[in-house]
Amino acid sequence: MDIGAFLVGHEAAIRLGAFLSVFALMALWEVAGPRRALTVRKGRRWLANIGITLLDAAVVRVLFPTAMVGVALAVGESGWGLFNAVAVPAPLAFVLSLLALDLLIWAQHIAFHRVPLLARLHRVHHADLDFDVTTGFRFHPIEIVLSLLIKSAAIVALGAPAAAVLVFEVLLNLGSLFNHGNVRMPEGIDRVLRWLVVTPDMHRVHHSVEPEEINSNYGFFLSWWDRLFGTYRAAPRAGHDAMTIGVRNTRDPGVCAGLWPMLVLPFKERADDFPCGRSALQRPASP
Repeated sequence: MDIGAFLVGHEAAIRLGAFLSVFALMALWEVAGPRRALTVRKGRRWLANIGITLLDAAVVRVLFPTAMVGVALAVGESGWGLFNAVAVPAPLAFVLSLLALDLLIWAQHIAFHRVPLLARLHRVHHADLDFDVTTGFRFHPIEIVLSLLIKSAAIVALGAPAAAVLVFEVLLNLGSLFNHGNVRMPEGIDRVLRWLVVTPDMHRVHHSVEPEEINSNYGFFLSWWDRLFGTYRAAPRAGHDAMTIGVRNTRDPGVCAGLWPMLVLPFKERADDFPCGRSALQRPASP
């Protein structure tokens, strides 16, 4: 059996099954072993965060009916991209595509912090007053569309195999659910895991209100890029229990945990409390 063809042929079932399974696992883990006490009523936040996720899915379905796998299939049929122009063994093209796309998402994440107009959109993700599994899919629809356009361009340039694109998309989504989890993990396990993937304690630092912390730990799945490019920070200065999550001057639960307020936040609220641009950056020295 052609594994690539099987994966692509069952894309919807694989994506939905993986998402629901990991979401349920993380939600149960958060109940059994929470890392931090929540500051906003969970039902209110979850309703808003899941609501914006459903809206994102509807927008993507309308604008990108075949999603990223469809783009990869079209690229393969047309012979576009690096891996279609250069003779590269299929397994190597698969692995290199995964690495390149993960690096792209890391770089894209930095862009959504350092470019003020993009930071206004990404601020919706950071304005969550708590940090749990639903934060992992809380993004403004315009940010989702821009991300899909960036990934599409990369897939075309690479000539990435459709199976690699599907595996990457699944890993990216599951990684986001995992590393946004409000879960307690043994320190030794966390220390080992974060040499490979982004863990909840590693990514939580990125959701701090402190400029030098919010501008660190940009990875969503692989943790290598932050270590390699000097944006890694091991822990928040105040500690995980005492750190403040969110955006410094946007603390109203009505704004941070409401669907409509989230959608208009980039356009109606000032964004100068979300530190972006090179002037806001300080090189994070790992403890």
